[in-house]
Amino acid sequence: MEITLLVKSFAGLIVLLMLLTAFLFYAPKKKKLGESSVKTVEPRIGDYKSLDDLLQIIKNKQSLAQELSSALDLVMKYHGTIHPKLGIRSHPDFNIYGELLLRICRHPNTNKDIILKFNRELEKRNEDYKREINDFITKGLDSRGF
Repeated sequence: MEITLLVKSFAGLIVLLMLLTAFLFYAPKKKKLGESSVKTVEPRIGDYKSLDDLLQIIKNKQSLAQELSSALDLVMKYHGTIHPKLGIRSHPDFNIYGELLLRICRHPNTNKDIILKFNRELEKRNEDYKREINDFITKGLDSRGF
């Protein structure tokens, strides 16, 4: 009686192993977000002039790298200069740029070229905020959780 139970258990485990192996090899593959099957929508300059609209593109996790890059180009074109510091304190509007830096660093479709280009251009236009910009970039990259 004990041997038949042992043989049945062993046969059941073999069947279960074959089933799991079949699921492993025959499971449908997930499509990446950046594949060509997704249409790329290039934002038009007339549509996204406000900083909040551009921030919404960056907050959207479905935005592609091309959309992120063009949105950041528009940010630099229309909103690249930050208000001057108030003594040693940063201007309250800098918090929007801080959130923008964190979001672009955390975005799943971003890459190093997008981050570095935006970082360099923002620092070049806003010399007084170099330390704060670097702090937000560091926080954003550290929060990615690799």
